[in-house]
Parts: sequence; structure tokens; C-alpha cells
Amino acid sequence: MELFRGGKVPALIWEITLANEKALDHYEGYPILYCKESVRVKLGGKEIEAMLYLLKDGHPPAQPSLYYCSMIFDGYKAQGFDVQILRRATLDSRWAVGF
Repeated sequence: MELFRGGKVPALIWEITLANEKALDHYEGYPILYCKESVRVKLGGKEIEAMLYLLKDGHPPAQPSLYYCSMIFDGYKAQGFDVQILRRATLDSRWAVGF
């Protein structure tokens, strides 16, 4: 996986509770694998602050599991996002299963 300058991917922004954040921290491997960062994003013509997880330095990126790929794909379909973005994201055959 590589950074692709100028690339775009669709995203959802969720309003979450502290309990949601703690559950996400556990799921995402925070603070061992990932750190959290605040970023300013445009939403509906306004700038808002959003939190995201970033892989920590020293941890090489890896292909996501089949389960994780399936969850991402299902989320894209549910939100009406272009699933071709996922197909182009990697040549790993697990992305092609059911896509």
C-alpha cells in the first residue's frame, strides 16, 4: 500500500459517544498499532473537527483480512459509494470475492 497524492475516497463522519470511541479504540488497536489525530474537514459547507486513526510509525501496512474487506465492501454498498474504488485499491484477490 502506498500514499496516493491527489487520490480521493468517500468517507462517513459519525458523531460518537465516549463509549463508542473506547470501543473503536479497542477494535483499531489504539494505542499500540494506531494513534488518533484530529483533522479539520469540510462538511456541508462548514469546517468541522473529526478524529481519525493513523497507523503508527514502525508498523508496516498490511492487507486487511477477508472479514475486514467484507465489512468495508458492505459499508460502501450500504452508503451508495462506488465499489470500483475498492476493486482498484488493491490487486489482492480477497477484494474480488463477491465484488
